Amino acid sequence: MNLVKLNSELIECRTCPRLVAWREQVAREKRKAYRDQEYWGKPVPGFGDPAARVFVVGLAPGAHGSNRTGRQFTGDASGDFLYPALYRAGFASQPDSVSRFDGLELTDLYTAPVCRCAPPGNKPTPDEIANCQPYLETELKLIQPKVIVALGRIAFDSILRIFSLRNSAWTFAHGAIFPLPNSAFCLPHSSLLCSYHPSQQNTLTGRLTTEMFDEIWNKARELLTRNS
Repeated sequence: MNLVKLNSELIECRTCPRLVAWREQVAREKRKAYRDQEYWGKPVPGFGDPAARVFVVGLAPGAHGSNRTGRQFTGDASGDFLYPALYRAGFASQPDSVSRFDGLELTDLYTAPVCRCAPPGNKPTPDEIANCQPYLETELKLIQPKVIVALGRIAFDSILRIFSLRNSAWTFAHGAIFPLPNSAFCLPHSSLLCSYHPSQQNTLTGRLTTEMFDEIWNKARELLTRNS
């Protein structure tokens, strides 16, 4: 298995009837602002550097973001907050992300969502998340990161499940760092770094500021140095 084969299988997935129906309905009906565009309307694969040491885990494609563009965090407000931060930190070649054909490249960083299809209300069910988990597990095994950045509590909980971690002291908090056990999903002495998700629910309310988010990527850089 490699990333190309994995992604070719992923984009054909129709396991979750509710998600298939919703993603395809959105792609047919479209938002007025994008009525002249062809929507992706399929599961969204991971994106980034296949040799990355940093693996960023998000939640799910936005109905008119990744479900439209076909690339993680592209064409929506979350990406408008994330990619400038990655650019400032030296992980992205440009601060803007509007299309999977816009030339954006990630260096030493790979990103993938917990759930690969746009869910109604941005809320995948536990069963839908579980159905997608093997894709994330396979990507982690192939990438072998040193730092996993969980954007939000659902991403955090998904990583705990993948690593079979049941430590009650491990609670989600912005900026929290936890040592990951040796496993098939990462390199030895790897770390899990937590961040609030860059959704408008957090960025427009001030719960997540530009300065707070920049510090996350500074910490990721520090962890790479510490773990090298």
